[in-house]
Amino acid sequence: MQTVPRQTWVRPADEGWEEVLESFLAEHPDIDTFEVILPDTNGVLRGKWLPGNAIRKVFEEGVALPFALFGLDVWGREVEETGLHIETGDMDGVCWPIARTLKIVPWTERKTAQVLMHMYDRAGSPFLIDPRHVLARMTGKLAEHGLSGTSAFEMEFYLFEESEGDWSGPPKPVFSTHLGPARQNMYALSDLESLMPLVDEIRAGAELQGILADAAVSEAAPGQFELNLHHRNDPLMAADDAVLLRRLVAGVARKHKLKASFMAKPFAEWPGSGMHVHVSMEDETGNIFADPVHGETRLMHAIAGLIDTMPQSLLLYICSFNGFRRMQPGSYAPTSICWGYDNRSVALRVPASKPSASRIEHRIAGADANPYLVLTGVLAGMLEGIKVKAEPPPPVEGNAYEKGFKRLTPWMDEAIDAFVASERMKEAVGAHMHKVLTDIKREELNAFGREISSLERQTYL
Repeated sequence: MQTVPRQTWVRPADEGWEEVLESFLAEHPDIDTFEVILPDTNGVLRGKWLPGNAIRKVFEEGVALPFALFGLDVWGREVEETGLHIETGDMDGVCWPIARTLKIVPWTERKTAQVLMHMYDRAGSPFLIDPRHVLARMTGKLAEHGLSGTSAFEMEFYLFEESEGDWSGPPKPVFSTHLGPARQNMYALSDLESLMPLVDEIRAGAELQGILADAAVSEAAPGQFELNLHHRNDPLMAADDAVLLRRLVAGVARKHKLKASFMAKPFAEWPGSGMHVHVSMEDETGNIFADPVHGETRLMHAIAGLIDTMPQSLLLYICSFNGFRRMQPGSYAPTSICWGYDNRSVALRVPASKPSASRIEHRIAGADANPYLVLTGVLAGMLEGIKVKAEPPPPVEGNAYEKGFKRLTPWMDEAIDAFVASERMKEAVGAHMHKVLTDIKREELNAFGREISSLERQTYL
């Protein structure tokens, strides 16, 4: 990273930002609060609240925030092993707005605007531990091979009744009951209708913020729901949508006295929440999987690459200690390294679709994962298979949980070790992110290992 005087901070290229800014200010001259948002390595949103009259200054001068924000664990604590903290002088980078994400925040009482940021050094170069730049770097690698990616996320989450901030006991999801069997109510329209004001507000908020939301469904447990996003031809925009949708859902739920949680596995007995991503690749002629002559062959290459890199990239998809609890047989969360056509028990599903929509549904990630890193890992695996023209094993028919395929590890330490040992993952995310993510995840794992559980006390005291 280059060191230059503060007054010479260089603004990165962002065509059209002036027009976006002027149009927004003309329509909303009375903004009270301005939120600048920077997703960190874990996907946790960091940033600042500024007065509304600071919007123009932020766009013209950027916002100084510490590089060290990308060296925090999930609790927001400094992980010294990352080398991003006081040993560097705790230097600031400069964060610049992503102009098209300048939007109104619809759930606040005061008139509020928000914008997503990404971090650069003072010379205008991307800070390559910012996960958004990690994904941008991967899209650049695709471009070198004449390819681009189209993707869309599906987000699962639970809605819980508020507990005044005390989540030490089991949460209570909406529609739960202590009488009779659990109210699973999969795809029940009645559950959506019961929450119509909230669902309508989420839909209206997504439209206001330019988030291309699609279907809403009641999922496989009491109080569990799924929201689908439309595909984007730009992977960065798809990941932005996922980040902003999680924030929108949480904000609207809070307004309605509920808590929206994207925790991967809040209950042992009920399904966890996943983040599925649908991905295709394009060249100058369109979707390379839709080509009537070579499409199926290229699809097989991409699947083979994903299967080959799956164990070493797992930490990008399952990023939390809790997330590994989700990987249970029979739970609709994939547990083995396999693929299949229109099969929801596999890790990689090829959905039934018209040829022009041929794609891969990657089903491994937990709902709490960082969308930028998830998509980086998926694109890296697909590109790897396409480059070497790899061939996958045969597709799975029937229940993959009963077929005896090689398992994805359910242990966080094994996933960390596989990621650390992988030169391909170091190349995929860059050497700096490879080290920082490893350091953070090891520290988080150690923190959970130092805790004594209530079960241990009940058993051994």
